[in-house]
Amino acid sequence: MLNGQTPEKFEEEVKEKFIKSPAQMKLLIVVNKLLTGFDAPPATYLYIDKTMRDHTLFQAVCRVNRLDGEDKEYGYIVDYKDLFKSLEKSVKDYTSEAFEDYDADDVAGLLSDRLEKGRERLEESREAIKALCDPVEPPQDTPAYIRYFCGANDKPDTLEENQQKRIALYKYTSAFVRAYANLANDMIEAGYTPAEIEIIKQEVKHYEQVRGEVKLASGDYIDLKAYEPAMRHLIDSYIGAEESEAIATFEDMTLVQLIVQRGADAVNALPQGIKKNKTAVAETIENNLRKVIIDQQPTNPKYFEKMSTLLDELIQTRKTASQEYQDYLRKIVELSKQVAQPSSSSVYPQSLNSPAKIALYDNLNQNEALALSIDAAICQTKKDGWRGKTIKEREVKNAIKRHLELQEDCDSETLLRNAERIFEIVKSQSEY
Repeated sequence: MLNGQTPEKFEEEVKEKFIKSPAQMKLLIVVNKLLTGFDAPPATYLYIDKTMRDHTLFQAVCRVNRLDGEDKEYGYIVDYKDLFKSLEKSVKDYTSEAFEDYDADDVAGLLSDRLEKGRERLEESREAIKALCDPVEPPQDTPAYIRYFCGANDKPDTLEENQQKRIALYKYTSAFVRAYANLANDMIEAGYTPAEIEIIKQEVKHYEQVRGEVKLASGDYIDLKAYEPAMRHLIDSYIGAEESEAIATFEDMTLVQLIVQRGADAVNALPQGIKKNKTAVAETIENNLRKVIIDQQPTNPKYFEKMSTLLDELIQTRKTASQEYQDYLRKIVELSKQVAQPSSSSVYPQSLNSPAKIALYDNLNQNEALALSIDAAICQTKKDGWRGKTIKEREVKNAIKRHLELQEDCDSETLLRNAERIFEIVKSQSEY
């Protein structure tokens, strides 16, 4: 087990992994160790299987009362030795100066009734998610949630404007799922009736599905923890959510990439709540395309401006019902391919064999010779780690400016402005 290490070195590495990589070190068994001077905020459960009292017991319990971001709200003590009476005495002793050298944070709220606290957290998270979703228009179906959290998809700015609402949805839903899972096995003891339990269970399932559909419809991939094995286990164990096979299709690729790969058949991989509604399907694909266009805009402003215009036209055509659904799907698939793979277009000269050259060509009035000469100059000029380094960036910018001077007949101010514009495009190219 030591792999040639000394016990001291092995212990040091184990502690570091437990603190910094808790997913790879989920359980740590110790004997007479780490009761003091050991701070591991990710530690959530403490299993006590030895007799302790007073200072020693208090210090041990304090190993799990450090918060670690929003995912950890409190620690659990699993007591095999029935030490809680002693622990309560230890906490009370703090007020009589027995623990006056300890931080107040170590003692404040150290012990609380699990069921009482669990019910309080469940009701708080339940109220928060309901308040957030209350403005969604009736009948509060999938299209209504998509419109509320994504905005009008024919207006490019609304997707970004509604981002904070979506982040709140992801956050509140995660809190609701965790609060319910923590109490799911003890709902009766916590004071809920069987009817109330079923209502809450369906609410958790509903909001979890809403979150997945909105995340997919918006192209967001922010709250990735929601799909970690631990969260999936909570959902599958306590909520009984629908089979996750359809959503799992998107784990390794975006919806746009899936459309490029599968064509119109990608629609069949969408969650049932979206797939059964043609408007929801269209808005989901359009929002995902819009997000890719916005994200990729700095790499080739001219090209993605054209893609945005084509998307706007396609959305308007769909809304006026001037084309059949299958014809719409065919056109949106073709547009997805153009957005995802600009270099696949046949309109570019063969010499433009990289995304960077194509971006230069599109933004230099389709001047092939100038695009190639600037590309070559950048490759010869750029130094390792040039981004963010003033002198190295200036060298690249000057190389661009020299080639523009040979081609453009304009005043110095316009020349500088054009050089700065091309430089920003060059900066966004991964191959440079």
